[in-house]
Amino acid sequence: MSEDQSNPVIPCRECPSGRMHKQPVTYITWLGNELITVPDFPAWVCDVCGLRVYDGHALNRLSLLLSPNAGRPTQRAQNIFHRTDEKKSQPHPPE
Repeated sequence: MSEDQSNPVIPCRECPSGRMHKQPVTYITWLGNELITVPDFPAWVCDVCGLRVYDGHALNRLSLLLSPNAGRPTQRAQNIFHRTDEKKSQPHPPE
């Protein structure tokens, strides 16, 4: 039996006979006093014991979205160069 490469399968790390398939699930977590649910969240789910392992890349993206600083402009370091008239009149060295 060949496995479909578009839906990879890995052995379950909890039960000896289970196989984990990547599928969308509902992710539920608390953010302070607020219950957050995210539908269609990518996870690896065991077909025998039901173990869920959430996709790490998706968790990182979600944490960026739920960050208290999300949507706020970032502070960029400003480089301030003080030029004197003497430096402005000198030609630039060839590269």
